[in-house]
Amino acid sequence: MKALVYHGPGEKLWEEKPKPSILQPTDAIVKILKTTICGTDLHIMKGDVPEVTVGRILGHEGVGVIEEAGTAVTNFKKGDHVLISCITSCGKCDYCRRGMYSHCENGGWILGHLIDGTQAEYTRIPFADTSLYHIPAGSDEEALVMLSDILPTGFECGVLNGQVKPGDIVAIIGSGPIGLAALLTAQFYSPSEIIMIDPDDNRLAVAKKFGATQIINNAKENAIEKLMQLTGKRGADAVIEAVGIPETFELCQSLVAPGGRIANIGVHGKSVTLHMETLWAQNITITTRLVDTVTTPMLLKTVQSGKLDSKKLITHHFKLSEIVQAYDTFQHAGREKALKVILTNE
Repeated sequence: MKALVYHGPGEKLWEEKPKPSILQPTDAIVKILKTTICGTDLHIMKGDVPEVTVGRILGHEGVGVIEEAGTAVTNFKKGDHVLISCITSCGKCDYCRRGMYSHCENGGWILGHLIDGTQAEYTRIPFADTSLYHIPAGSDEEALVMLSDILPTGFECGVLNGQVKPGDIVAIIGSGPIGLAALLTAQFYSPSEIIMIDPDDNRLAVAKKFGATQIINNAKENAIEKLMQLTGKRGADAVIEAVGIPETFELCQSLVAPGGRIANIGVHGKSVTLHMETLWAQNITITTRLVDTVTTPMLLKTVQSGKLDSKKLITHHFKLSEIVQAYDTFQHAGREKALKVILTNE
């Protein structure tokens, strides 16, 4: 089969790899129908995730059809259409029983990280019964790809950790796909303001269409001064970091109101400065999280009902065999006006 293979920072190839096989009776082999590229994949390509070794097939999102199911798999059979969770869950360890699937002692985020992932014609899914979801007949599978990672990540790590409540002022730093996912799901809780901050005018325009009440281009104006002007010098109740660089994390600390919350989503490859000299008396909460995907069933129902239009996050389509070109488009999102790309295995 063909797959996108990591060969060290900045190096990747679409090349021939052995088709995966069942290794454990709880495994399933899934033929990929549609997959995508995540911002985390770009962090891997920058060398920010050193656990990813040379020769690894990247990718942790997608939908597909069961090609083969292990003898212990009871919820799925050959031919079933499935949504792949970016988080693998054994369902039995202490962390899984606590709903912290991201810290599963036998799984967690392993696809495209510690084991071969989904940017391939076929992939092996460990613990299939608790790491896959049935796709209802007639579903828009492109829209459901957004449920593998981006929507539950924006919702759980940003909105839920940020404790967004009715009437809150919410600031989201980063209007890329993950920031937009947080924007879409924050609206479940009716905040009074959602202020998007980004240096790209196109992405800010998209954010406005998606429900942002205010936008700030921090390449053209002072984001701190502008947000304080918009909030009567109060700051934001919930500040969501959706970029993953030191500058944006520092910006969050300057925007949060007393008693507010900073919810980090971004993947950080460098250390950041925590300004305790100004924050120690501000009653703020800072949270970190890797998505657990505990909200995926709820989000699946929300997308199915039409209450959440995840498909509008998709801007570009490629054949799976064109994945190197798709990476170039995604890496130059500002130039290409790209959000999420869909790769179809034809």
